[in-house]
Amino acid sequence: MEYRQLGSSGLRVPALSFGTGTFGGQGPLFSAWGQSDAREARRMIDICLEAGVTLFDTADVYSNGASEEILGEALRGRRGDVLISTKTGLPLGDGPQDWGVSRSRLIRAVDAALKRLGADHIDLLQLHAYDASTPVEELMGTLDQLIAQGKLRYAGVSNYPGWQLMKAQAVADRHGWARFVAHQVYYSLIGRAYETELMPLGLDQGIGALVWSPLGWGRLTGRIGRDRPVPDGSRLHETEQFAPPVESEHLYRVIDAIEAVAAETDRTVPQIALNWLLRRPTVSSVIIGARNEEQLRQNLGAVGWSLTAEQIAALDAASEVLPPYPHTPYRQQEGFARLAPRVI
Repeated sequence: MEYRQLGSSGLRVPALSFGTGTFGGQGPLFSAWGQSDAREARRMIDICLEAGVTLFDTADVYSNGASEEILGEALRGRRGDVLISTKTGLPLGDGPQDWGVSRSRLIRAVDAALKRLGADHIDLLQLHAYDASTPVEELMGTLDQLIAQGKLRYAGVSNYPGWQLMKAQAVADRHGWARFVAHQVYYSLIGRAYETELMPLGLDQGIGALVWSPLGWGRLTGRIGRDRPVPDGSRLHETEQFAPPVESEHLYRVIDAIEAVAAETDRTVPQIALNWLLRRPTVSSVIIGARNEEQLRQNLGAVGWSLTAEQIAALDAASEVLPPYPHTPYRQQEGFARLAPRVI
């Protein structure tokens, strides 16, 4: 397994990490993802550790806390061998204190997560979404306090707007508080919006990307293609309402390109899609998920080799989408490469 720095921090993380949204199986979304219990989770974690995957990602909202509980149980006795990443901020109830990242909610959420995980600290806490109701000074001051207390090692965000992330970094710098070092983002060969603004921000500010849903919500598993509609039993039938939309012809064009590279390399479609992401700027770790051992072992096969420059260029060309204003006009100018040489 390859290990990388998480952004500009000193924390080293594996190129592939394991997402535990499949643990617990409660609710309409997470029950469709998977329903692993503690025994199954322990087996998945054993396979991960054998492969050098030492970072495990969860969230308090995953199956209403059951994912954190199962992860904590499965890691009992080997906490010192792994890194735990969890998230908070999304609603866990209907009460006024059951959502967001106010000082009160954040402190309670961290204490509750530590209890569910059976741990004395969280290696990386990420804010699951931007909370417009909490002043950024309150947020960053509270995170710095939790880090000083030893409850957290590092802080990051997930699904954040670029301007709010930059504002938070500026406030942290102004007060000498801990900065964000990670951004958990949706990024895939059929979802490259991250590159437009958040990737340059990550490069500039030393924020490493942890990529979620790298297979485009199951669309890049190899089971879907131009002449292969979504099969019976696919989780897409249940989760498509949550997934970012993709125009059909664009999806098939990307899949055609991936399948061509897969045939050249004798690799699978998911392995090609994951390996492409591992070569992208700012990507510190790609979060893989699996409902069974076969899926997990296949995804773990995405490391230890590299696509050629020609293969990467073919995948880039098939998957590129013109970015929105104000970025579009400059992409069409000959000199744009000089404006953003590290991104292109």
